[in-house]
Amino acid sequence: MPETVALTIDGRPSSAPAGITVAAALENAGVRACRTSVAGEPRGVLCAMGICFECRVAVDGVPHRRACMEIVRDGMRVETKGEPGVPSSVPSGTEELACDVAVVGAGPAGVAAACRAAESGARTVVLDEAASPGGQIYRHLAGAGAPDAARPWLERLARSGAAVRLGAAVFDAVAEDGGWKLSSETAAGLCVVRARRLVLATGARELFLPFPGWTLPGVMGAGGAQAMAKSGAELHGRTALVAGSGALLLPVAATLASKGVDVALVAEQAGMAALARFTAALSGFPGKLLEAARYRSAFFDTPYRTGVWVAEARGRGRLESVVLTDGAARFEVACDLAAVGYGLVPNTELARLLGCATRGGAIAVDERQQTSVPGVHCAGEPCGVAGVEVAIAEGQIAGLAAAARLDDAADRDALTGGRARGRRLAAAMQRAFRPRRELAAPVLPDTVVCRCEDARFASLAACASAREAKLSSRAGMGPCQGRVCGPALAFLFGWDSDTVRPPVKPVRMGSLVDPE
Repeated sequence: MPETVALTIDGRPSSAPAGITVAAALENAGVRACRTSVAGEPRGVLCAMGICFECRVAVDGVPHRRACMEIVRDGMRVETKGEPGVPSSVPSGTEELACDVAVVGAGPAGVAAACRAAESGARTVVLDEAASPGGQIYRHLAGAGAPDAARPWLERLARSGAAVRLGAAVFDAVAEDGGWKLSSETAAGLCVVRARRLVLATGARELFLPFPGWTLPGVMGAGGAQAMAKSGAELHGRTALVAGSGALLLPVAATLASKGVDVALVAEQAGMAALARFTAALSGFPGKLLEAARYRSAFFDTPYRTGVWVAEARGRGRLESVVLTDGAARFEVACDLAAVGYGLVPNTELARLLGCATRGGAIAVDERQQTSVPGVHCAGEPCGVAGVEVAIAEGQIAGLAAAARLDDAADRDALTGGRARGRRLAAAMQRAFRPRRELAAPVLPDTVVCRCEDARFASLAACASAREAKLSSRAGMGPCQGRVCGPALAFLFGWDSDTVRPPVKPVRMGSLVDPE
């Protein structure tokens, strides 16, 4: 692979290191706004993991490509404004695969599930829309070496015999002939997988809560900022605020500091008492305490404040400062990057499409990671956010159970024990970092809540349900299909998402035509 590739950005010649994302290439070229919203506002990267669709650009004449999911190629044409031009090609191929176990998601849970299923003799197929396996936790540059923690599992996956299809976005799943049919879109066209059993390891996404100015380019999710750094964005010299809630804030601040970012402040909305209780819960997990201390040492000279949250982001066309509050006083921090996130939300859409029952916003499973739908297993964050160790344990249990080998596994008790222990810690974390109600206070009548459709708080507050909001303002009907605004609407108004239907992700019209 060449060290650099040549491309054009809005007609201007540019270059980028091979393997980085288009979103990172735009950032490095000083292009912070990827698109213009329906109301004419500039928009930049938010989640950087393919969920929010705020980074849509035209690539080689094909509009609405997610810059954070596209890897730069030599000769690539990227357009952030104006007409996209003529597509260089239109994908039309169809690949069909048959297997015993299909795994959706190649993060830690999905990789572990695929390894155990394939090693048990089951024909196994893995589908993931990213350019490389590992999920968000093990994100790395395409074609580059994986992180040390991920390498043993990724090497094991390569030896397992499982067929891996990357760049494959699963958008539909239906029961068929005693098994399941998965439809996914790839760069080449359509990939259809027929499987006897499924393991859904679809991960999680960030919880975004709106505040005035949160649509300014430069305001990203906490995980989004980390993903950009891992995807090749050159952030050296930037000044950042890291804010929100949860254990993710520490590694995000550490990652940014390691990239030469001046982290001005880390602001945790949870109070000191809640953090003290959580620290006490960590006493039985010395490894986690050491990990937290290691992260904190990476930005030791940065203030870390509790009981403080974002009230407003300010700037003319891009972020210039952030106003924070403790509920009584307000203060302003100058920055050109704000990494703000309030924890994670399970990705349950595909499982719900299949009819799987939920519990507390997550997919309900039994001791074998079996959902309420026979033949469909679920593992990792869709079952409730609990961290990488739990995801790997649940993935192994799900893969073995889907291959009908769980009862034969010599490490079954160790896996179930590790899962239970990790879930207890996750419950303590959820209690400590639950978003406070005061986070709704900064939202003003003209604050955008649904970023895809520019639906503002005042118009939504006049509605009685998510369905009425859709009908009156299109909230939740844009490209992200409510993945960003849905949890925000639940927080602000107590509304649950009313429906889930195929396609669960935006796809080309041609992909919706059954090849049969």
